[in-house]
Amino acid sequence: MQFATFEAGGSTLSLRRAQRDDLTGLVALIAADSLRAAEETPSGDGIGPYVRAFEAIDADAAQTLTVLESADGRVVGTMQLSVIPGLARRGATRMQIEAVRVSEELRGLGLGSAMIEWAVGRARDEGAALVQLTSDARRIDAHRFYERLGFEASHVGFKLFL
Repeated sequence: MQFATFEAGGSTLSLRRAQRDDLTGLVALIAADSLRAAEETPSGDGIGPYVRAFEAIDADAAQTLTVLESADGRVVGTMQLSVIPGLARRGATRMQIEAVRVSEELRGLGLGSAMIEWAVGRARDEGAALVQLTSDARRIDAHRFYERLGFEASHVGFKLFL
């Protein structure tokens, strides 16, 4: 299912729902991130954990895993959207944006902005009262990017790895 098309660098790119066949490209894109490379490269169990995760995401109507595809069919971007109902804020629904990636060679062309703007529109269509995301504390450039798009650094996040 195609969601949107974007023009950048003289070519047209398509934002669409991820498919099982995209997994190799998605994992490569995520592993290209210097902060995640060591933990994202498939090891002895291969792509199995990613297949299980993909199947769970794909089966959940509240999740949308996207692929940004180049004209030649390469996976060059991704993000995951999660619709989260809640009791806080008078029962407000939230849209969580996770794992936003654009291939390094395509950064600076406005694709990340276009993807986030599309996601915010999707959140409105879903009836969400707010859009939220997290960004690693070391990603200063990403923080500036999200602030330029109107996001505010409003919370401190905590994680407990299990």
